[in-house]
Amino acid sequence: MSVAVGLVNALTAGEARGRPYEPPTGEARAAAVADILVSGDRRAPEVAETEADALAEVAGRLRGVFEAVTGGDVDAAALAVNGLLAETDARPHLDRHDGEPWHLHFHGAGGTLAGNYAASCATGLAVVLGSELHDRLGVCTAPHCDRVYVDTSRNGTRRFCSTACQNRVKTAAFRARGG
Repeated sequence: MSVAVGLVNALTAGEARGRPYEPPTGEARAAAVADILVSGDRRAPEVAETEADALAEVAGRLRGVFEAVTGGDVDAAALAVNGLLAETDARPHLDRHDGEPWHLHFHGAGGTLAGNYAASCATGLAVVLGSELHDRLGVCTAPHCDRVYVDTSRNGTRRFCSTACQNRVKTAAFRARGG
């Protein structure tokens, strides 16, 4: 799920932590994608600009899933995820490569880097949406921020994408009270 959140937050325009956000382009986009994929994997993949561009399109679709859940439309979120699962031919299978132990993959045979990660992200979202934890997907509620998150807290009450946004809201509320 960290890859899905990372792709959405890095590759979709909007607002982040109180400021307008424009995603990187070109080589900077490819570098940002590589950094995100390293966070979800043990090895650093090389990311071509065309693959980064394809993942930016996927990120926009993934953002729609988070927004639908936040808006209370789990049906729309599920339909969007089902679309990605079908398009990427996502299917679980065990794989072993590069001296690693057996581990689970979700992409179809012969997929591209972008397609494989899209399949994995869609599968992760499907697992969450298909459980009682679907409300753990969210969009930051801080003013001027629309970054997404997955709530992994014990009590499921997270509302912000980051501690920075949470602190920004708390500070504004304190100042509004005259503090």
